[in-house]
Amino acid sequence: MLKGPTDKSKLPSRHVTEGPSRAPHRSYFYAMGLGDEEIHQPWVGVATCWNEAAPCNIALNRQAQAVKLGVKQGGGTPREFTTITVTDGIAMGHEGMRSSLASREAIADTVELTMRGHCYDALVGLAGCDKSLPGMMMAMVRLNTPSVFIYGGSILPGRLNGKDVTVQDVFEAVGQHQAGNMSDEELEILERVACPSAGACGGQFTANTMACVSEAIGLALPNSSGAPAPYESRDQYSIASGEAVMRLIEKNIRARDVVTRKSLENAARVVACTGGSTNAGLHLPAIAHEAGIDFDLGDVCEIFRDTPYFVDLKPGGQYVAKDLYEAGGVPVVMKELRKAGLMHEDCMTATGKTMGEVLDEVRGEADGRVIYPIETPITKTGGVVGLQGNLAPDGAIVKVAGMEAQHQIFTGPARVFECEEDAFAAVKARQYEEGEVLVIRNEGPAGGPGMREMLATTAALSGQGMGKKVALITDGRFSGATRGFCVGHVGPEAAHCGPIALIRNGDVITLNAIEGTISVDLTDDELEARKANWAGPRKTIYSSGALWKYAQLVGSAKAGAPTHPGADGEAHIYMDL
Repeated sequence: MLKGPTDKSKLPSRHVTEGPSRAPHRSYFYAMGLGDEEIHQPWVGVATCWNEAAPCNIALNRQAQAVKLGVKQGGGTPREFTTITVTDGIAMGHEGMRSSLASREAIADTVELTMRGHCYDALVGLAGCDKSLPGMMMAMVRLNTPSVFIYGGSILPGRLNGKDVTVQDVFEAVGQHQAGNMSDEELEILERVACPSAGACGGQFTANTMACVSEAIGLALPNSSGAPAPYESRDQYSIASGEAVMRLIEKNIRARDVVTRKSLENAARVVACTGGSTNAGLHLPAIAHEAGIDFDLGDVCEIFRDTPYFVDLKPGGQYVAKDLYEAGGVPVVMKELRKAGLMHEDCMTATGKTMGEVLDEVRGEADGRVIYPIETPITKTGGVVGLQGNLAPDGAIVKVAGMEAQHQIFTGPARVFECEEDAFAAVKARQYEEGEVLVIRNEGPAGGPGMREMLATTAALSGQGMGKKVALITDGRFSGATRGFCVGHVGPEAAHCGPIALIRNGDVITLNAIEGTISVDLTDDELEARKANWAGPRKTIYSSGALWKYAQLVGSAKAGAPTHPGADGEAHIYMDL
């Protein structure tokens, strides 16, 4: 550990703490009760996405105090700061969802600006909800500081009629209620019991998927993502994370030493084998972009294609994050992957050890209930599949975890909607037919703007018992809680005149998750003729403000929807200024 006088000649905090010219700066630090020893130690930013918007973030404030204790025990000076979070469950199904993906960039940007402005030497980032996890990891890689990520933890499952329930059940109950299969009173009981504690949504939705990624990619300590948010044991992981970042400073192990092409592949494996959220196909390329690594949606889907699916988690399976934790967590999952030669073991981790060394210490084994042995997986290919074809030249993505093989091929006529609201209204009114492919366009990163998730629509379809009887495609996104044949990230998006912009009602669309194809029964000449007559992108009401700015900057979903040139455009590294 870093104890005693520290040589700060190569640490960013020297710019605010060292030498006679920094006397005014030190005055501010004395004003906050810091002493000489604390001022001249390494400074660690403790970034937290705490807010009162939703249960996923409400426990982060307490955990940040434990991180600070660990930093102090390791000989560092912690400085806590906060950034925003837009919580998808609250933003879902209305205009607020446009802010969700844009918030990922705002989180990364504000963490970067705070770190730069105050010259912190390292970063411990705490996050709880979907976009805050990749946003925090993107900031770590962008700054290339010694960094440790820690997840706030999942919510406990609710319990009703002898079964575990989650917020996914409530979304789907709305469809049941609309179909007349659930009374007002039954819906009210479910909504009151589904979310009984602090923490992020409990299934393998986006938050828990990206929490698993944080361990697999090496930025989080082993098993730190598993314990539910209410568990006091989370404080022990937080203290350990604070201590760990001090060891990384000492060894000069930075975020890009951890996040490499190989570690990104490890992370994609874990997403696939756990039936994780399709949103990982957006966030992994975005993290890669910050490091200057060419790793797009196609690369992610290649790994998904040949990774067995063997962890039985909701929404495709039976169990929640708490169950995975009790079965040994992500380390046991990665140990199973290693048995099949599917893990890169030479990747550095936040522990200062390689992934292989970390896995050598794992004593747990697959329980056969939550985590199947990799020799006898649930299915032989990943729970998430990439599609490509004349309807999506840049690719698309679909979660097939829990879907029987016969339901992974779908052909039907298109029913086109120009936005999510139109589609949801039609589903609510049953203005669609069995066997159709519902097309929701103008919901991409630029065209939305914001690439909204479609959970309200897909949950309503499931609630009506139509989840397997129609398919749905969009240039927007689907929630990690979505199930059924729902294809997202169709690219290029409609706003960029991708083929999805040219589809008309009745065009026959074929989706094949087994072969990985997505096509419309139109010739290239027919598509070109329609393109020549295209009226241009749909106008939105966002002609100023943050979402206008986001729409001007955002890149393709295939590349992770980045908003800046990434490491390829760098002229300096923050840590070396």
